[in-house]
Amino acid sequence: MKNYRLLSWNVNGIRAVEKKGLVPWIKADAMDVLCLQETKAQPDQLSEALKNVPGYGAEFCWGERKGYSGVGTYSRIKPVKTERGLGVKEFDGEGRVLVTHFKEFVLFNVYFPNGKARAERLDFKMRFYDAFLKTMQAYRKKGHKNLVVCGDVNTAHKEIDLARPKENAKISGFLPEERAWIDKFLEADFIDTLRHFDPSPERYTWWDMVTRARERNVGWRIDYFFVSASMKKNLTGAGILDHVMGSDHCPIELTLRF
Repeated sequence: MKNYRLLSWNVNGIRAVEKKGLVPWIKADAMDVLCLQETKAQPDQLSEALKNVPGYGAEFCWGERKGYSGVGTYSRIKPVKTERGLGVKEFDGEGRVLVTHFKEFVLFNVYFPNGKARAERLDFKMRFYDAFLKTMQAYRKKGHKNLVVCGDVNTAHKEIDLARPKENAKISGFLPEERAWIDKFLEADFIDTLRHFDPSPERYTWWDMVTRARERNVGWRIDYFFVSASMKKNLTGAGILDHVMGSDHCPIELTLRF
């Protein structure tokens, strides 16, 4: 049997979190795979230390606009292949999707859009959601049964997933249509891995920095690991690493056994 430990973290700027000790943390933690979102950097803006962490291969997907969006995946396991994007130009120009094929599963590292800025961005977000679900269905048709999806989904699913649901009922990130998409995604044979293991409240992954909400744990759970229902037997654990600082998000964790 083989064990995998996967981590996902919206770092809100990879260069900013590098200054707070990202590389030593990766070395000390020894995770098998680390998926980062909102890296906000193109390859020529990355230091050699970020591009060449000892023991890890690194792949990045970046947006056309500098200092915006972007994802990166570090892995101690050599992938079969890596792909970028959904194949839809308007979405792929923002560098939001990195797909890593491993022997046992296909991993999607995704930074889903935020819809708070204006109505056009909410529409963009919902269309991205729909395009992503179609991509998952297409992968299944190609014979890929074991799919792992991680990243910042930018939506809290249930009332238990944020500290103040009533106050945020009309705010993007907790709108009925956004939450309904997560329902639809789970109904398409995916598992919310944290809730598979942990039904407890006050399990958050993002806190507003301006109001120092982390100190009071007034947060949102908007970062997820989803897996195909076919992988239920492979799940050994899922959690939130809220002791890890450096961003307005904290890392989340998934462990698998094959």
